[in-house]
Amino acid sequence: MSNHKILLVEDDKLQARTTKEYLEKAGYEIVWAENGMSAIKSAKTQPFDLIVLDLVLPDMGGNEVCRWLKNTKDTKDIPLIILSAKGTTKEKVVGLEAGADDYLPKPYDPSELKARIYGFLKTKILQDELKKKNQQLEEVLSQMETLAMTDQLTGLFNRRYFISVFEKEFSRTMRYKHSASCLIIDIDHFKSINDQYGHHAGDQVLIEISQIITHCLRESDTVARWGGEEFIILLPETIKENALQVASRLLTSVSTFSFSAFPRQLTVSIGLACIPAPDIDTTEKLAAAADSALYKAKTKGRNRVEVT
Repeated sequence: MSNHKILLVEDDKLQARTTKEYLEKAGYEIVWAENGMSAIKSAKTQPFDLIVLDLVLPDMGGNEVCRWLKNTKDTKDIPLIILSAKGTTKEKVVGLEAGADDYLPKPYDPSELKARIYGFLKTKILQDELKKKNQQLEEVLSQMETLAMTDQLTGLFNRRYFISVFEKEFSRTMRYKHSASCLIIDIDHFKSINDQYGHHAGDQVLIEISQIITHCLRESDTVARWGGEEFIILLPETIKENALQVASRLLTSVSTFSFSAFPRQLTVSIGLACIPAPDIDTTEKLAAAADSALYKAKTKGRNRVEVT
C-alpha cells in the first residue's frame, strides 16, 4: 500500500503533524491542507488515492467540502474519511449523507485510521483493476465489432454490413416515399493488373480506389466492397440527376489519379439505379437493377455510367 497519495485536511497543527508523521512512516505520501478551500484547490490540481477530512474547519464546514468533492467528476470516486470530535449518530448520518465513505470520531487511534485507510485503498485498487479490465473488454468488443463489419483490405464496410444498412435505409425510403440511388462500380480490366503486376499491385489499386470513392461521398452515404473489384454505394435522399453527378465525379477522379503500384491510368464502369421505381420494391431488385446497368456500361466500352 506504499506510494499512495493521501490528502489530509486538518486545521489543528499538532493533530495534523502527528497524523502526517504516522501515515508517512506507514509508507504513504501525505499532502496537508489546513482549510477547506486549500483542500479543494489541492484536490483539483493533484491526484489523490484517499482523503482524510476534518469536519470542523476555519473557513467552511467539512460536510460542505465533502459534498463538493463528491459532486465533482474528477474527485467523486476518491474514498473519503471524515474525522470529527462530534461523534453523535446524527452527525455521522449528516457526514455520510454528504458523501463520506466512512466516519471516525476524535480522538481516534492512529492504528485504526491506518487500518481503515488500508481497507479503502485495497478496495479502490480492486475497483480500478476491474474498471481497467472492463475498459479493455469494451475495446476488444469494439474491435471485434469493427472487424465483423469491415473489409480487411480496403477498410470499407463489407457486403454483410452493407446489406443490413441497405435494408434499413430502403425501408425508410419506401415508407416516406423519398428518393435513393444505388451505384455499383467495377474496375475496368482489373484482372490484367494482377496478371501483369502481381496481386500486391492489385490490392494497392483496390485500397486507393476505395479512398477515392470515400472522398467523393457525403457522410450520409454508405460505401462497401461488394466483392472482388466491385464496390457498391447507397446514396440516400438522392434523385437520379444528383446521383449522376456523383458518378461522373467518381469517373473523373479515378481516371486522373496516379496509382502508386500501377504505371498507367485506370478507369471504372458504373451502373446506377434509383427509387422510387415501379418495378423495384426490394433491396435485391434495386441492387440487381444497378448491376444490370453496370453490365451495359461494360458492354458499351467501359469508363462510363449507365442508368437502368
